[in-house]
Amino acid sequence: MVGEGVLIECLAHPDVEQVLVINRKTTGISHPKLKEIIQDQFYDLSTIASQLTGYNACYFCLGVSSVGMKEEEYRRVTYDLTIGVAKLLSELNPDMVFCYVTGAGTDSTERGKSMWARVKGKTENDLLKLPFRKAYMFRPGYMHPTKGARNTQRYYKVLSWFYPALRRLFPKHVITLRELGIAMIHCVNADYPKPVLNVQDILYLVKK
Repeated sequence: MVGEGVLIECLAHPDVEQVLVINRKTTGISHPKLKEIIQDQFYDLSTIASQLTGYNACYFCLGVSSVGMKEEEYRRVTYDLTIGVAKLLSELNPDMVFCYVTGAGTDSTERGKSMWARVKGKTENDLLKLPFRKAYMFRPGYMHPTKGARNTQRYYKVLSWFYPALRRLFPKHVITLRELGIAMIHCVNADYPKPVLNVQDILYLVKK
């Protein structure tokens, strides 16, 4: 859902010349800016490395819920996969800006009681050590889906009617997927000083 929302903004934004999507299945979107690579195995992208050069930004939107998962399993999907992809991209594109969609409540100390927050925290910390030009950790709260998007999760559809009230009641915890996508695009050239971005930072970048 998040990846589709960011993709929609990239395709619409005049500053974006080309978008490469690496996905398990086609997006079903046809656009002159869009190129897709269908890849079943994300843990080893060496076979397509030659197609990953020349890009100045990566918007990493892949993620899973930790509900029902053991820490080892969650770490493999959340940490191992993310860091593996990021290391390859940092070697191929050292001038790249890497944007990682993480989550509000992520534990940067890596020592808290919440399993998912510890794993996310280690992922953030190790991403920030890689030799990218810049790396930004996006910690959105509730993300209001983009109207007409195909991959909106069911419970987001249920909550959509309540979005205006959520925005008024919890302005520091609520954004739209459109705002997330625009902030990601703007951060490539904005040189924002904070590597970890909460909702207020994201909304600031939207206006840049």
